[in-house]
Amino acid sequence: MQMDSTVIRRRRALPATAVQALAALVVPAAIGSLAATAAVTAHAQQAFPVRPVRILVGSAPGGGLDVSARTLSDALAAALGQPVVVDNRPGAAGSVAGRILSTSAPDGYTICLGAIGNFAVNYFLYKDIGYHPLKDIAPITGIADATNILVVHPAVPATSVKELLRLATTQKGLTYGSSGTGNAGHLAGELMSSLTRADLVHVPYKGGGPAMIDLLGGRITMIFASPSTALPHLKSGKIRALAVTTAKRSVIVPDLPTIAEAGVPGFDVNNWYGMAAPAGTPRPVIERLNRELVAILKSTETNRQFLEQGIEPAPSSPENFGKFIRAEFEKWGRLLKAAKVVAE
Repeated sequence: MQMDSTVIRRRRALPATAVQALAALVVPAAIGSLAATAAVTAHAQQAFPVRPVRILVGSAPGGGLDVSARTLSDALAAALGQPVVVDNRPGAAGSVAGRILSTSAPDGYTICLGAIGNFAVNYFLYKDIGYHPLKDIAPITGIADATNILVVHPAVPATSVKELLRLATTQKGLTYGSSGTGNAGHLAGELMSSLTRADLVHVPYKGGGPAMIDLLGGRITMIFASPSTALPHLKSGKIRALAVTTAKRSVIVPDLPTIAEAGVPGFDVNNWYGMAAPAGTPRPVIERLNRELVAILKSTETNRQFLEQGIEPAPSSPENFGKFIRAEFEKWGRLLKAAKVVAE
């Protein structure tokens, strides 16, 4: 095909002096633009926070999660140089707070102190919690580990986990109380039933206090109780402790074996707490919050306050906390689906 010389013409190379002149104009401008962008980004990172930070808590004031949030808020406010406000949003076992977090602006000014419920378990218990724990939140750090204590009424003829399990084979339908469907005490009973085939009957209450009242009265067999609920009655001899639910022994009751040590290999139920932000929160903001919270959790004063509540500080990196949430999500998802457990 013949080319039209009026349409296609050979391009002439620019003289070297012209190229040098053009570079002298373009390169400094590009460098200046990049430097300006970097300066803006650095300023934004250094500026956080410039206004109060809100910590969502999915429970009413006065509970363990709320007390922990208020313990952290004062120290975090001092570290950030801005007020830190605790915002209690109870409902659906913490899912209300989780939903608010997932729809908040991803800027670090709204974070959530959550637990095993709203960060892992509730997704499988409720028809629609309004968010996905693995997709809609950004992990910041683990906050605390909280073991539960397996306690029985003194009239129960069992002084060890093995004796209790033997009793379960001869006495069908041993009852265990909990503070509600989906909490760590309920999950502990489901896991024990799954691992040992023990015939255990769950009796949910509206809190750990009412469940303990019925245990003291001999109306239920046992509870996987929080230390704050169990310890006063253990000291008075009104109940008997057999083991703790976590994979490692608790510094609060170091003489008690774990349930895994006592005869149920693989048993581990940790009523953990953790801090998260909305998905999409900038990495520098996550890193700043992680750095400050980890330092607070490692302080002597925070350790003392947490141990008084029956929990142990458990700081971590955002990556490790994210892996932990995923592992808990998958573990309890399998168990709850197999057991066909749903919240009413």
